[in-house]
Amino acid sequence: MKTSALLLALPISILANFSLRASADSTAGILLSTKCRGGYNVDIWQNYTSGELLYRATSPNGNLSLGKGTSQATEGVRRYKFRNRNYEYWVWDGTLDNPQSGTLEVYKNNRILMKQACRKS
Repeated sequence: MKTSALLLALPISILANFSLRASADSTAGILLSTKCRGGYNVDIWQNYTSGELLYRATSPNGNLSLGKGTSQATEGVRRYKFRNRNYEYWVWDGTLDNPQSGTLEVYKNNRILMKQACRKS
């Protein structure tokens, strides 16, 4: 009985694991996916219809989902910016030295709280 339950549960968990990301938001396409130091994983999505930018992050401190982001090209590097009350989340898509890396910055009341190096996944 235990073996049959395990054999049934394993394919379901594998299927769920692979399908979660694609079905996370079927109305949006992913623009950027990063893994940052400290266990922060950030995905930037864009709504197909409205063009709205969406921020989806998982971390040891919890998950965060934001909308109404902005995008700006700065010296050849794209920056995505999102606001949540007094907090701002900046995600840099690449660096001048390495387009496969990036940075996550968190600000509160215009003061930097955290800066983590990231890599594209």
